[in-house]
Amino acid sequence: MIGRYTRPEMGHIWSMENKFDIWKEVEILACEAQAELGQCGITKEEAAWIRKHADCTVAEIDEIEKVTNHDVIAFTTCMAKYIDAEIPEGEPKPSRWVHYGMTSSDLGDTALSYQIVQAADIILEDIKKLGETCKRRAFEFEDALCVGRTHGIHAEPMTWGMKFGSWAWALKRAQTRMEQARECSATGAISGAVGTYSNIDPFVEQYVCEKLGLTPDPLSTQVLARDRHAQMMSALAVTASTLESIALQVRLMQQSDVIEAEEPFTKGQKGSSAMPHKRNPITAERVCGLSRVVKGNAQVAFDNVALWFERDISHSGAERVALADSFTALDYMFGKMQWMLDGLNVYTDKAVHNLWRTKGLIFSSKCILALVDTGMTREDAYVVVQRNAMQVWEDIQQAVDGPSYRERLEADPECKIPAEVLDKIFDPWQFLQRKGVMFDKLKTLEF
Repeated sequence: MIGRYTRPEMGHIWSMENKFDIWKEVEILACEAQAELGQCGITKEEAAWIRKHADCTVAEIDEIEKVTNHDVIAFTTCMAKYIDAEIPEGEPKPSRWVHYGMTSSDLGDTALSYQIVQAADIILEDIKKLGETCKRRAFEFEDALCVGRTHGIHAEPMTWGMKFGSWAWALKRAQTRMEQARECSATGAISGAVGTYSNIDPFVEQYVCEKLGLTPDPLSTQVLARDRHAQMMSALAVTASTLESIALQVRLMQQSDVIEAEEPFTKGQKGSSAMPHKRNPITAERVCGLSRVVKGNAQVAFDNVALWFERDISHSGAERVALADSFTALDYMFGKMQWMLDGLNVYTDKAVHNLWRTKGLIFSSKCILALVDTGMTREDAYVVVQRNAMQVWEDIQQAVDGPSYRERLEADPECKIPAEVLDKIFDPWQFLQRKGVMFDKLKTLEF
């Protein structure tokens, strides 16, 4: 991922330095496990020497790989140089125990799982922080009226608090999915060629995984099955879709013709190089755009599940890009969403103004019920309610300052709704008498 969309902590996790540090730790732990086991000849003193002296640099590994064309061999070769640097000529080299009985996938896949867990923990913290922000703002705007929209068309009254609340619950589901994906991904395998433990004792796998906080794969086939990675990438993609959904609502609310909410516009910020009046929803748009990257990368993970027999490396190059980019982009998206929603400007007066722009049409559902209560059939009631609604709608389309919806109903001889009932019907809060149920549930939400 380009630096513009990379936050430092997540960027470090997917750096080559961190990758090789994890590789080094896996190899050292394997040596310590072999020494503990006491089967292959390595002593505890040699294992301690390896831990103390093992080292490598990215630059050195890159130079060696130019010759070997194999990153793991380049890594072990580089590390061996440091381990053996102080060993006198002619004496046994402790580095001979590094990678003993292991395959490249034992090292790479186990280390990758550890990286994924590191990255997932950052995303989980991102989710928690944004979820708590949405919950807090939901109660801040619990009683802030606005109109609900379906198909982009005014539907019925609701409150801004319900919007924030629905976002909080969506993030809670994202948290659950991410936790499940993290658990599935926290798996290691040090089982040798085709996973038979032919040259390495299962104790080594158990030891290394325990030290790293991973669970040994019950039956690896030299590589960890990529359905695990696909589950993680799917969780990332769905989470990105959730952020996109929220950002899209902000974009819609910030339209000049709506302007019920607006992302922060900071001092000195410029909206357009040509039109100084512009305050564009660039942050929300950026989140929507990056969501496409994360969702697209999920398909890469799905394709990586099918490998030839016990392994091939068709997945390797693709997932090195897709995993790092998806975690990095999503973390960046969370940073922007946190800034945007924590400081989101909600224009409550404009929201109420917009609620009445359709001159009372949003109360039509209760009008039907009121006519049914008078004894009229639902079908006949629908005709009366819709007929008057369409007349108001035509006035709105033509910018004609005609009668309101209530006035048309009162003038319709077939509409027998008493005035006192109409008073209640045309009160937005009559639609929200049970909103307490939703906010009582929201009180129980914990991240």
